[in-house]
Amino acid sequence: MEKEENILGYEKIGKLIRKFSIPCIISLLVNSLYNIVDQIFIGWGVGYLGNGATNVVFPLTMICLAFALMFGDGASAYLSLKLGQKKNEEAAKGIGNGISLSVIISIILFTIIELFLPTLLNVFGCTDEFMSYALSYGRIIGVGLPFMIIGTTLNSMIRADGKPYTLDVNGGDMETTINRITIKAAVTALRRIKLNQPYEIRIHADCDYFERMLKAARVYAEHDWKTKAGKEIANADLWKEVYIFKKTNHVTADSDLLERYECKDELEDKLKLWKYMS
Repeated sequence: MEKEENILGYEKIGKLIRKFSIPCIISLLVNSLYNIVDQIFIGWGVGYLGNGATNVVFPLTMICLAFALMFGDGASAYLSLKLGQKKNEEAAKGIGNGISLSVIISIILFTIIELFLPTLLNVFGCTDEFMSYALSYGRIIGVGLPFMIIGTTLNSMIRADGKPYTLDVNGGDMETTINRITIKAAVTALRRIKLNQPYEIRIHADCDYFERMLKAARVYAEHDWKTKAGKEIANADLWKEVYIFKKTNHVTADSDLLERYECKDELEDKLKLWKYMS
């Protein structure tokens, strides 16, 4: 699987706020409308007894939502920290733990609701007048709450991940990713080399994606640039061109820090200028 540089590491703050806040606002509005729409239809179809029953059951939803936000926001905060530190394996473990906890707590809460729903409703202040409606509604809600917990947990994690974003580069290629930009830069540099004799070429990239893929290029070429599942690998068109250079030249890559290179300052200045202009 390809590893991409996270957009949170280089994009402008204003643009990030717009891209992340709008989906978040829409998500919160949908969650708010969920209960409001329930109340409207129940009021029309059942009457005040139905509205009273749903209000009595509502604390169960809030309790489950509290657990979902605890796992989701906690895992997303951990994810953001680890991605910022470029510790992707630890970030993945944190996400896995968050999802596992949400599944476990969902099963536990579902079991408690199904076994002790009448007792819980009494604790919430349900009277005999509303009890039958509250039991019916509560058992239905109890079945859906585990899915709500897991979905809300994942929703928070997805917002922190940043991977759904793409860049508009060179005239509107909306599928362009950081990985593709890296390969394009390499291909552009290789095209400038006159191939009248073999060269020893070393390409530096700030992530290990290019290095890993370059080492695996021969294997992918033998399999017609497809994965084991039969799908074409990402950026296959560019990798084919890189592979042509690799066959006639000694092409290697590394993802070491710039401190190793004498041209470090010059490269960093050009990189800052490129990010500013983009």
